[in-house]
Amino acid sequence: MNSLYSSSFLSKFPMNVSSLGIIDKNPQTKINPVYSLPTFHARLTQKPFRRRPLYERKRNDESLYAKMLKSLDDFICKFMSEVPLDPSNDPKHILVGNFAPVDELPPTACEVVEGSLPICVDGAYIRNGPNPPITPHGPYHLFDGDGMLHSITISKGKATFCSRYVKTYKYLVEQNIGYPVYPSPFSSFNSGLSASIARLVVLTVARVLVTRCLDPRPNGFGTANTSLGLFGGKLFALCESDLPYAIKVTSDGDIITLDRHDFYTGDPLLRMTAHPKIDLETGQVFAFRCDITSPFLTFFRIDSSGRKGPICQSSPWRERHSFMILLLPNIMSYSRIHRGRSPIVVDLAKVPRLGILPRNAMNETELSWIDVPGLNMSHSINAWEEDGDNKIVMVAFNVLSGLDSLHLFHSTLEKITIDLKAKKIERHPLSAKNLEFGFINPAYAGKKNKYVYAAIITQTPKAAGVIKLDISLPNADSSNCMVASRLYGSSCYGGEAYFVAREPDNPEAEEDDGYLVTYMHDENSEESWFLVMNAKSPTLDIVARVRLPGRVPYGFHGLFVREGELNKL
Repeated sequence: MNSLYSSSFLSKFPMNVSSLGIIDKNPQTKINPVYSLPTFHARLTQKPFRRRPLYERKRNDESLYAKMLKSLDDFICKFMSEVPLDPSNDPKHILVGNFAPVDELPPTACEVVEGSLPICVDGAYIRNGPNPPITPHGPYHLFDGDGMLHSITISKGKATFCSRYVKTYKYLVEQNIGYPVYPSPFSSFNSGLSASIARLVVLTVARVLVTRCLDPRPNGFGTANTSLGLFGGKLFALCESDLPYAIKVTSDGDIITLDRHDFYTGDPLLRMTAHPKIDLETGQVFAFRCDITSPFLTFFRIDSSGRKGPICQSSPWRERHSFMILLLPNIMSYSRIHRGRSPIVVDLAKVPRLGILPRNAMNETELSWIDVPGLNMSHSINAWEEDGDNKIVMVAFNVLSGLDSLHLFHSTLEKITIDLKAKKIERHPLSAKNLEFGFINPAYAGKKNKYVYAAIITQTPKAAGVIKLDISLPNADSSNCMVASRLYGSSCYGGEAYFVAREPDNPEAEEDDGYLVTYMHDENSEESWFLVMNAKSPTLDIVARVRLPGRVPYGFHGLFVREGELNKL
């Protein structure tokens, strides 16, 4: 484990944080009582507030803090909650089955039980997802869990599996205290006004003053649990609320967290979307960040060397995923806190808009908007220009329900044509199925493509199978453009499938000449598998099935990194 703490970022946390690691209780801990409120206040407000940094304290000190915070949180949950938890925010309903968290697993050899692994999948497939190391007592949202990376490293037909937490500042602080200390924008407000105020104000203030560890300003508070990105010569774990964390896959298949990366700006307050768009030809990255104060929306570029440059700022704050063409349907509704619900909600009375920004724009004057009633876009899959750059074609998911409750989530796939001169939109459905987590051959990003692969959703992010769509078919046939599919079988579910080209360096290769890779879990046998499927087959035939030595909970986005690229990191 010592190798995990080789960087200056992690050297401040020398203790072992490789497992769930609830802090050990020491009955010999001495407690210095505070007998009066004035004395307590004086001790808190004395200047300077002389407390040892968190990472220098002994474990028996931290167990006391964990007990105090747990007792206060339990009191709020039992006596101040005004409304029952919604199933989508109740950890007893969410963290069950293959949604339940798992321990870290060091690099472990895998068994290929069916077929053989193609040489083109030599490298590492890494999938990110939420995995709370400490069971929450209050409301919990699927987006709250700390990021865990599940990686399968393949070389010469042999596979090694590993699961590691992204060692974010939040994760390390909470592991040392032994209790969650960071409030969540998704779930902290889901038990009524009194409980929300208590949880956000009283409990957070107690955490700051008592433990002196909650300092997100220079360190961030993100979970790094959403996706991965490879750009600027680095491999990143990303989320929407923080800077990305640079990671490395070692030669033996282990995963190391290197640092929290600010793109050489020196600005620790910077944040970045978990869904940047990467131009593989130039190495440029296009991203954005959102805030609840002005500037509400900021677009920026990252050059091929990994250095950030600003583009423009805009408002209002209604963030969704995407960049060059951006849909913004969400609002902050503080009245929902009174009803015990998250303040982030879709206001159906407002009309969503698409923003079109030239990729070389320098300020917001070049940003134009087009109203798109009824389009609640989640993930955009691809976009390209047509008709002499007078039109933009975009393929994206439209969420029909479940933006507030993931267990009711339903979205369909659409092709959207934008006439830039007339400022008109044409929308064509591509499938009526409940689909998400779409993917294409990465070489076609930003270019006109023919095939889209998408997960067939049963309960977000749980997928019963994968579907292949031919989006080049005439619009009259667009409702029936499925050309291949595979269901995983009874009680078997997966997630996003990633496309790996068979001949990535061959410019003459067909777009679908490659393989789909993904994790799949059998809920009956409780075994998890790594699947390699033939993308050209009409039934997406499985060419290799690898039994994994550890369970892989349902998660979010993944990335395949070729062996040669891994060796350069």
